[in-house]
Amino acid sequence: MLNYRIGLFLAKRQIRRSSLWTNVLIISVMVLTFLNLVVVSGILVGLIQGAVDAVRLHYTSDIIISVPNNKTYIENSPAVIAVLNQEPRIQSFSARYLSGGTIEANYKEQRKDTDKANTASAGVAGIDPQAEDRVTGLSKFIVEGDYLAPGDYDQVLIGAYLTKKYLPIDSPGFAALDNIAPGTKIRLTLGNIQREVTIKGIIKSKVDEINMRVFMTDAQLRSLTGRSDYNVNEIAIRLKPGVDPNTVRDALIGQGISRVAKVQTYADAEPKFIKDMIDTFALLGNLISSIGLVVASITIFIVIFINAITRRKFIGILKGIGISGEAIEISYIFQSFFYALTGSIIGIITVYAVLEPLITAHPINFPFSDGILVAPLLSTLMRMSLLIIATIFAGYIPARMIVRKNTLDSILGRN
Repeated sequence: MLNYRIGLFLAKRQIRRSSLWTNVLIISVMVLTFLNLVVVSGILVGLIQGAVDAVRLHYTSDIIISVPNNKTYIENSPAVIAVLNQEPRIQSFSARYLSGGTIEANYKEQRKDTDKANTASAGVAGIDPQAEDRVTGLSKFIVEGDYLAPGDYDQVLIGAYLTKKYLPIDSPGFAALDNIAPGTKIRLTLGNIQREVTIKGIIKSKVDEINMRVFMTDAQLRSLTGRSDYNVNEIAIRLKPGVDPNTVRDALIGQGISRVAKVQTYADAEPKFIKDMIDTFALLGNLISSIGLVVASITIFIVIFINAITRRKFIGILKGIGISGEAIEISYIFQSFFYALTGSIIGIITVYAVLEPLITAHPINFPFSDGILVAPLLSTLMRMSLLIIATIFAGYIPARMIVRKNTLDSILGRN
């Protein structure tokens, strides 16, 4: 214990007598290393997590009820909807009718037999515009034109990826309509039925399912497809704040809905490759961060080594008057711990008081997601511990190298 007390005294004395700029520089290196450990990995994971959150908020919502694999629609949908209306933990839901079809523009123009028709395949969704907007906020993704109103017959919203203006890739495998805008008439084909409709608005989202769909009122799609039984294809459910989706999912399954439909939380509905991508990006973040950790360790090693070399005579005198080498080594360990702990504390404040709220309020605009910063507290504390341990070792090794020198040689400056 005496060695620890002496070591702590020497460390405090050394830090106080060190140049202010030296201390600021070392602490800055620690802060930047901490941010590299936490933020780089957090941004890489947040890139994918942003896409997952977008799907949850603007497509599946908290719970999604969908068609079983062996069916074409949810049987007895009115009874399912009646159950949802009686569930007090549900805030709102949107029932959707889905159908596959094609859309064609400029079909009235004269063209040669060799000219390719201006067509694209699309999923067509029949929605209650007000209910859909309450659940997914669909109206805020209108980039051109206006949102649907309940009585808008023969008017549609078209996803951005069905237009060449917004399609991010140019490939023969991805057909999109050219020369269209709000007010343009297009021909919608559903099986053997064709209907001329007007584009009321164009929707652009970070969710591909939205960008690849045509939206129209549920009443009209039901009429076009002859769906007189009111059996829908999917129902997106938004829960009240604080409600656990797993609890409501189990309650709906307990009421027999799973006999006619798949009942999944947004997490259940995530494809496995999304989860694999999150793990992959987390691994990449860790690999990149480890480089920063090595750089910081080398920096501390060099700083402590130079400090010990320049104070070699002083170290020799301390040993000569009876202070043990272990106490001197412990003093350098305390110095390293001080720098690492101070840098980590500043880093934690920067992450949770500045970066995380800022990025949450203003997500990073990646092409396919609104990137956020994913920094779980437990993971951050583990990285902080790793930084402190690595820094302590980086400070201890050079101190031990100098302290183990012969005392007389150290005092006289001999090699």
